[in-house]
Amino acid sequence: MPVIPRHRLMLLSLAAALALLPGPGGAQPAPALRMAVEAEITSTDPHFHNLAPNKAVTAHVFDALILQDAQQRLVPGLAVSWRAIDDVTWEFKLREGVTWHDGSPFTAEDVAFTIARAPTVPNSPSSFGLYIRQIAETTVVDAHTIRFRTRSVFPLMPVYLSTFGIVSRRHGEGATTADYNSGRAMIGTGPFRFVSWTQGDRIVFERNPAYWGGASPWGSVTTRFMRSPASRVAALLSGDVDIIDALPTGDIGRVENDPRTQVSRALSNRNMYVFVDHLDRASPHVTDRQGRPLPQNPFRDLRVRQAVNHAINRDAIVSRVMDGAAEATGQLMPRDWFGWTATLPPPAYDPARARALLAEAGFPNGFNLTIHCSNNRYVNDDRICQALGQMLTRAGIQTTVQALPFATWIAAASRQDYSMIFGGWGIDTAEASSPLGSLLATFDRATGQGASNRSRYSNRDVDRLVAEGLATLDDERRRQIFIRATEIAVRDVGLVPMHHQVNLWGLRRGLQHAARADEWTLATSVRPGQ
Repeated sequence: MPVIPRHRLMLLSLAAALALLPGPGGAQPAPALRMAVEAEITSTDPHFHNLAPNKAVTAHVFDALILQDAQQRLVPGLAVSWRAIDDVTWEFKLREGVTWHDGSPFTAEDVAFTIARAPTVPNSPSSFGLYIRQIAETTVVDAHTIRFRTRSVFPLMPVYLSTFGIVSRRHGEGATTADYNSGRAMIGTGPFRFVSWTQGDRIVFERNPAYWGGASPWGSVTTRFMRSPASRVAALLSGDVDIIDALPTGDIGRVENDPRTQVSRALSNRNMYVFVDHLDRASPHVTDRQGRPLPQNPFRDLRVRQAVNHAINRDAIVSRVMDGAAEATGQLMPRDWFGWTATLPPPAYDPARARALLAEAGFPNGFNLTIHCSNNRYVNDDRICQALGQMLTRAGIQTTVQALPFATWIAAASRQDYSMIFGGWGIDTAEASSPLGSLLATFDRATGQGASNRSRYSNRDVDRLVAEGLATLDDERRRQIFIRATEIAVRDVGLVPMHHQVNLWGLRRGLQHAARADEWTLATSVRPGQ
């Protein structure tokens, strides 16, 4: 378990003593912010694990070259501007006058060091190499200018460089993940300085008064890790914490109606969908009505996949299962995001049409199916799966539901052991190549395309358009290319989009909160009331 370094204990003691004294002119000390989050982190090394909870926590200490605002639009961070010099060269101008927490200057050498370090951290369970492998060469032009030569045309370079923090070369050279976890290497440029991390319990930060973006109103921030939804809600209502994430949908009214608390919402980047088996085989969890395995996979027939689409009452799931905290969809991207199109509304709920399609496909009596889902990963995942089972059964596909712990479920799903699964995809790049390339592109271990395509859907036109879009620098042309790819894949029912979640926070009344599409809970998103 990480321990608090001795010098940090001395600082904390001094800070505690100073906090009892009035400030200049009798000013009150800066307030503390207390947060509680559902997901625990696995490390404070910003390059150890490409995991959203880790990235959200370490963003308090380490800035990225480019930041994402609450709606994941790119805004200047440690880089103030960026441009493509030619088809394979990107130039970034860095912010001058920025210092690390120890007072040393931030320069392009730190960026070059980070680009070399991030994809090579030993024992990383999920590498940041995904965002860096397109870089063939890094050139430090001067202290505040850096260039990257890519292996091919790569328009998403600014987006990819917004996904990880920049570390200090001085403190990072020779530093291990353990050095970051202990605090020794936790020297960033961010709005907060690291104080301590008690694994399984909490992480503590203190304000960086010299932050280039202006000092935070919070003198200190404590983030507690609380897996239990009931415990988080109880902590908020009792006043033990100021803000919680992942507010259970069933507690929305309770928190809204309490005069001490309020709810903050944002449409999520996470698309919830159904995958059906696309492999040419006898699908493992499909039988005829007598329980005998079917010799052919029925989901290979487009009409059967369309029947599934029409069997799902998305509006009922949104209103009854998600308590209104979701938005029904018929495509991959949230409304009005890059790659969203008005041409793909949510499919109509029509169980009679679903039965007719099954009959046309040769299944007038339907068939038996087991759907598999997690029961501890996504908002209301078990309840959604039960609702899906009932809807498919009404439409003629007699469905049994098996809900499993996420670790068990994901391992089997990744081996294509299931015939139908319910899952979700967070779009951290805020554009359509993320779900298209990961969920619907043909699986290719060598290139990384289709890495999360657990249904093994394959469509040459989709693959061609994804590749074309990723080689198109013009933003509008690329958007139209991805829309065409989305239309082809969705009309072919490569997967069955269902809804986008609405991210929910509960917080003390009077606080101001900028709710984020990426689910991150940041102290920089919370401000004292006016």
